[in-house]
Amino acid sequence: MTPATPSAEAAEFAGKVALVTGAARGVGKATVALLSARGARVVAVDLRPDIKTLPDEFPGVLAISGDITQEETATRAVQSAIEIFGGLDILVNNAGRTLNKPVTDTTAEDWDAVMAVNARGSFFCTREAFRAMKARGGGAIVSTGSYTCTVALPEGAAYSASKGALAQLTKVLAVEGGPLGIRANIVAAGVIETDFLDTIRSDSRAYLASFADAQPLGRVAQPEEIAEVLCFLASPRSSFITGAVVAADGGFTAV
Repeated sequence: MTPATPSAEAAEFAGKVALVTGAARGVGKATVALLSARGARVVAVDLRPDIKTLPDEFPGVLAISGDITQEETATRAVQSAIEIFGGLDILVNNAGRTLNKPVTDTTAEDWDAVMAVNARGSFFCTREAFRAMKARGGGAIVSTGSYTCTVALPEGAAYSASKGALAQLTKVLAVEGGPLGIRANIVAAGVIETDFLDTIRSDSRAYLASFADAQPLGRVAQPEEIAEVLCFLASPRSSFITGAVVAADGGFTAV
C-alpha cells in the first residue's frame, strides 16, 4: 500500500460522515478536529455545555447535547447524521467515565455509573451506527479503550471491567461486520494528559507524573496522539485491520 501523501491525508475523509461521542474536550475534541480538517462532516455528541461551541471552531460539525447512557441519544445522533449529512461511515466511541476505588469500597452505584457510560452507552451508539453502516454498505467503528482491558491495576475493578467489555464487543462487531464491510477496532490508550483528571483527583499532576516515570517513553500521551490512532483506524489506510486491540500506551504494557 502506498503511504498517504500530505495532500491525500488532508482529504482522506472527504465525503465521509463521522459520529464522535465525548466530543467536547480532550481526545474527543482532538478527534473532531482531525476528522474535520481531513474532510469529514462530523456529528459531535457530549453532555457538557461546551459541545455547543464546536461548530464555531471546526467546519462541517453538528453539535448534539445528550447523554449516551440513554438510548434516545444514540438514536437521535445517528438519525441526525443520516438526515442532515446523508448517512454514517465512522463511529468513534470516545465518551468514558473512570473510577479509582478498591473493590471492597466499590458500590453498586459506582459500578453501574461506570458501566452505563463505558459499556452500555457505547453499545447503544454502536448498535445504531452498525444498522446505519449496514444499510450504507460498510463503515468503521473505533473505540477509545484503555490498557486496563489487558492488564490489571489496583483500584480499577469497575473501570477495567467496563473497558474489557468494550474490547470484547469490538471483537464481536469485527466478526459480525466483516461480511458487511464494517470494521471495528479499539485503542488501548495509556494515561492521557487532559483536564479530566483534575475533576476527579486532587493529586492529578502527581498521578500523571507517576505514570510518566513508569513507561519506556517517559511521558504520558497528549490527546492529539490518541486521536491520530483513532483516525488511522477509521481510515482506508487501516483497511485490513479489524477486531484489533491496538496499544497506544507509551510502552506501558511492554514492560
